[in-house]
Order: sequence, then C-alpha cells, then structure tokens
Amino acid sequence: MQQPHTLEGKVLSAKGWVQGRIEIEKDRIAAINGTSLAEPNIAANAQDCSYILPGFIDLHVHGGGGRDIMEGGDALTTVARIHASHGTTALLATTVTAPKATLETVLTAIDRYMQDVPLAEGSRILGVHLEGPYINAGKLGAQPDFVCAAQLEEIEQYLQRVPIRVVTLAPEINGHHALIRQLTARGVRVQIGHTLGSYEDGVAALAQGASGFTHLFNVMTGLQHRAPGIVGAALAHGEYAELIPDLLHVHEGAMKVALRAIPRLFCVTDATSATAMPDGEYRLGTHTVTKCLGGVRLADGTLAGSMLTMDQAFRNLVKIGLSLADASHRLSLYPADYLGLTDRGRIVEGAYADLVVFNRELELQAVYVEGKSIAITNVK
Repeated sequence: MQQPHTLEGKVLSAKGWVQGRIEIEKDRIAAINGTSLAEPNIAANAQDCSYILPGFIDLHVHGGGGRDIMEGGDALTTVARIHASHGTTALLATTVTAPKATLETVLTAIDRYMQDVPLAEGSRILGVHLEGPYINAGKLGAQPDFVCAAQLEEIEQYLQRVPIRVVTLAPEINGHHALIRQLTARGVRVQIGHTLGSYEDGVAALAQGASGFTHLFNVMTGLQHRAPGIVGAALAHGEYAELIPDLLHVHEGAMKVALRAIPRLFCVTDATSATAMPDGEYRLGTHTVTKCLGGVRLADGTLAGSMLTMDQAFRNLVKIGLSLADASHRLSLYPADYLGLTDRGRIVEGAYADLVVFNRELELQAVYVEGKSIAITNVK
C-alpha cells in the first residue's frame, strides 16, 4: 500500500485556517490535522511561514508559453505546463471566434488531449470555454471577426466532440434567449459577454438561465445612470462573474465595486500565448498580438487578452486589500462551485490533492496537481 506524503504549514481548509498538516495519498487528500487559526497576518508571520491553499482554477485560458489553444496538438501540453508552474491546477481551454471547421478541429484535439494525454506536469484541462463565435460584431475586442448567430444543432455537434463547460454569447442577438434555456438544460454555463446589449437584455438573459459574465467591464456596455448596460445588470443581479485582476484591464476602484456587488465574483487570467514569454509578437487565433509595456495588444492598441498568471492574480488581489482567504476563494473555490465541482477548489478530505504553497512574501513555492509535484518556473 502506498504511504501518504505530507505538507505542513498554515492550511486554508474548507472549515477555515488550520496550523497543521495535510496527508496526501495517491491523488487525494487523505487527512487534515492541526489546530484552528484566525486569518493570518502576513506582516507578523515568520520568514519561513508556508501558506497552503487550494490549487487555482482558471476558467478562461487562451494560451501560454508561446503557444495558442487554437493550435491544438502539443500546444495544449505547453499551455497546461506553463500555467501549472504558476499555480493553476485545473483550467478550461478557451477558444476564440473561428470558422466552424476550425473550431471542430480544435475541439477534437482538446478532447483527444483530455482522453489520451496523461497528467504530465501540467494543469488538468476540465473542458472548453467556447468564447464566441456567438458574440456581437460591434464588440469584438480582440476576437477575430468570424461572428455568427448561435444554432443549437451546431453547438450540440461541438458537445459531441468535447465537454463544453462554458459558452460566452451576446444575449441581444436574435434567438439567443431561447438558446440560453436550452444550453442551461444541458448543463452548460452560459456567460454574457462581447455584447452591445442593454441592462434589460442582461436581466432577461439571467432570467433565461445565464449564470455569469465574461471578463466583467471589458467589451460590454458600461454603467451609466440612465443606461445601466450589461455592467449594471451584472452588478445589480449577478451571483457569478469573471474578472481579470491584472490591474490593467480593470481599475482597482472598479474591481472593488464588483467585489462588493457580486457575491461570488471569480478571477481569470484570459492568458494568451504571450504569457510567461519575453516581449515580442505572438498569436491569438488568427491575430498577431504584441506583448510590450506590461500588456498584450493588437496593432491598434486594443487589449488582446493578458499575460497574467494565477499566482500574480493572487498577489494582486491581496495588494488591493483582500484577505488571503478571500483572494484564494476567488481563484479556486468560486470557480469550482461555478462548474459544480465538489472535489476541487477546496482543501477537504477526499478532494483531489490540488494544492499551492506560498511563502510569507506570497512567492509560489510548490504546486501539486492531483498529488503530483509540479516544477516551478519564473518564481520572483
């Protein structure tokens, strides 16, 4: 019988902070032992303090390490390894708008990876976030212009190829309200994004079963006092929404508004192939994007995803005032709950041993994906 191995430190368990030990057996958490703690004070903790948190779950990843999800094949391995080395233990492979034949090829490749590729020092790919092509051509952002109205038959063909966990669409497009009901009934999370819709469109979409908002504030109608827009619908009625906490896509003040208004706001990277790479030119679907001056942009200056990693997202959330526990929940627990996962995103007996370890300076020290230790790169 395989003997468990252990991790010791300040553990953010499902019941709160514990000073103690986690026992890992194979790919699961076998036991948690220790004494209860109050929320740790970073400044007061010893230099050798270790914080053990649930592994991060990123529901919006386009690429990393110079590779783009739309390439399929070994690009998926590179992306999974890069993000795991920054604390992401599970993710959704996120597509961009593309012709149907291209999407079919990519989705087949993702499913093949999920079925055939062993966990090789990388994040577990849980399925697909289909970001478009069912968006508004007037709010492309950095999406290639292959927009079309959604048809249930087409999406069902995609569902037969790979588990699609999230679909982003613009609710104002004719026929999309009915589609929201149909997709929700099939267990797909529908998010509102890349939209010119009104506040009323957003509220109606939520009533039909839409459950989230894609990169809140970005490429959607903003909040005005006589035209609250999709942002207003999210702030007034949303339970879940994505946010990119790179401190570039969204101002710190707007982040705090969303954190106060949306109970289970969770954070994503929207990472591109430029993530964990030097400045230069990279791919986002059919687009060429440039990484420079702390961001990733199209030639006209439009933000084109990000170069964010989840360990940096964690530090950014703490920097703007969130507690360690609150920051952790928005990167692990809430995205897990959003997908209906009870065996990830939390430290509890029987859950997958998806764990990250930080030191007092919140530098990433160790990552475990389903009990397997992952090599750490680019630690600051």
